[in-house]
Amino acid sequence: MSDSVTPLPAAAPRDTAVARLRAAGCVFAEDEAGIILATATTPDEVAAMVARRAGGLPLEHVVGWAEFCGLRIAVDPGVFVPRRRTELLVREAVALGRAAGAAREIVVVDLCCGSGAVGAALAAALGRTALHAADLDPAAVACAARNLAEAGGRVHRGDLFAALPAALRGTVDLLAANVPYVPSAAVGLLPAEARDHEALIALDGGHDGLDVMRRVAASAAGWLAPGGSLLVEAGERQARAAAGILAAGGLRPRIATDDDLGATVVIGTRP
Repeated sequence: MSDSVTPLPAAAPRDTAVARLRAAGCVFAEDEAGIILATATTPDEVAAMVARRAGGLPLEHVVGWAEFCGLRIAVDPGVFVPRRRTELLVREAVALGRAAGAAREIVVVDLCCGSGAVGAALAAALGRTALHAADLDPAAVACAARNLAEAGGRVHRGDLFAALPAALRGTVDLLAANVPYVPSAAVGLLPAEARDHEALIALDGGHDGLDVMRRVAASAAGWLAPGGSLLVEAGERQARAAAGILAAGGLRPRIATDDDLGATVVIGTRP
């Protein structure tokens, strides 16, 4: 997108914002203008936000939040923006959590948590949860800590399971791991909003996109409670290979898809 944007008029009318965003190549200019106008508090702030968006910054980084599962999730600069397709992972996890019964607290771990959107959505839907989240990126950890504070979530910094308290071993009911799954060679083909403004470790899944998933699946069974489940997102073409990876880790796999969301989730349950 071009960053050549003239200042907006003081009144910052919606039509002007839409025109500037459309001229910069924003496909959903009308929707984005509405979000900016609803977020900004002054005409000058609207003008600044429109200019930043026209310059190629993700809308969520411009306004500082993303809508996910009906929640407003804070998204700091550089932090992975929660995608709508990940709502399938949340939906599957909520169904599993509710099936476990409401008589006890559900232990939830949001691994590779990014902004903590998945953990926040699970806590909101399930109610009583012992919620933990972890990420290697310090910016993501700080962002997730804010998003999970209301739910009483604890956010840890570190590499996958090494970040978690040892006391969680064998107790986790829901292990949501939205790992990076883009093959390394395909990262450069991602939209500029992602490749230029999100952390590479949140996107690059290795040679076939499944390297991080292999690491998670190799250790997941030891952290899951009996009957607990690991949920990972994958590309449609990766689903069968991902199911095999979870099976190799001692989990009973199944695949869930949603064509409307363009989403594929692989669930592995500890027998």
